[in-house]
Amino acid sequence: MPTPSMEDYIEQIYLLIEGKGYARVSDIAEALSVHPSSVTKMVQKLDKDEYLIYEKYRGLVLTPKGKKIGKRLVFRHELLEQLLEIIGVKKENIYDDVEGIEHHLSWDAIDRIGDLVQFFEEDPKRVEALRMVQKQNEG
Repeated sequence: MPTPSMEDYIEQIYLLIEGKGYARVSDIAEALSVHPSSVTKMVQKLDKDEYLIYEKYRGLVLTPKGKKIGKRLVFRHELLEQLLEIIGVKKENIYDDVEGIEHHLSWDAIDRIGDLVQFFEEDPKRVEALRMVQKQNEG
């Protein structure tokens, strides 16, 4: 399993490739706010661990293993954003909150969160009931 840092890189590389068709070291560095030399080191490690194929000065390509994990990491991130939005977390806090918790949850917990999001989305009255509880607790 990749470390949380590796996950951040794989997720960002996946997003860049999906969005632009490619991911360069400079793009990754900018997206993650790190130095290009840090990206190069991590990309070399990800290549060694077979998450991607990296050729110096030519770019990189995710392996099937890297694509699968990248897709799953993006799903996890988006699911957690959905949950926080449903439970009423302020929009300006959601991204940082997700970044803070996403690496600390098991995939079992992610599956259960998916169930909970589905539960709320299937019946808007459930979200309304939650809002009523929140208003009672505020007042």
